[in-house]
Amino acid sequence: MAVTPVGARLRHVVLADLPASPWRNGGGETREIVCVPAGADMAEFDWRLSVATIARTGPFSAFPGVDRVITLLEGEGVVLRSTDGLIEHALTAPLVPYAFSGDVAMDCELVGACMDFNVMVRRSTTRADVTVQRVAARTAPARAGAFYAAHGTWTVTGTEGESATLAAGTGAYWLDAEAGWRLHPHSTGAALLSVRFESV
Repeated sequence: MAVTPVGARLRHVVLADLPASPWRNGGGETREIVCVPAGADMAEFDWRLSVATIARTGPFSAFPGVDRVITLLEGEGVVLRSTDGLIEHALTAPLVPYAFSGDVAMDCELVGACMDFNVMVRRSTTRADVTVQRVAARTAPARAGAFYAAHGTWTVTGTEGESATLAAGTGAYWLDAEAGWRLHPHSTGAALLSVRFESV
C-alpha cells in the first residue's frame, strides 16, 4: 500500500507506490503525497504536498492565492523565471527550500533532469514552514505536517509513543491533531524535509 497508518495519528507514505500523473505538456509527472481537503481539485485545496520529476523545459502554471515552496531533491535542477521578468532563481542546490508566490506564472528552464518536493498552501487559510533536518531534533507542535526522508533513514517518534522508520524515498504525515515529534537520523549524511502547517 502507498499509505499505511502508524498509530492513531501518523500515516506512512512510500513515494514509489504513489500513482504518477503525467503533466499535460509532457514535461514531467507528479506524485501527490496528500491533499487537504481530501479529493479537492487545484482550485479548492487548503494545502498539498507532492513530488515531481521534471524532464523538459516548460511553463509552471500560475496559482492565484497560493504560496509555494519547492525543494530540489536530486538531479541538476531548473531555473525559474517569472513571466513578468521580476523573478529569476536557479534551483540547482539540493535541499534548499525556495518559497515564492503562485500568483505569477513561471517559466521553468531545465538544467538537467531532476526531482523536486513541492508544498502548496492556500494563503487565506494556511501557512507552511519547510525546513531540512540533518541532525537529531524535536519539532514544535503543529496540528498538521509531514516528513520526507531525502537521504538516509530516520526514526520519527510522537509524544503518544507512535514511531515510524522512514527510509530514503518514504515519508509520513499527520492531520488534525496537535503533535510534536522527535527526529533521529540513523547515520551521518541523512537529510529529512520537515513541514509544519498552521491555520491563519
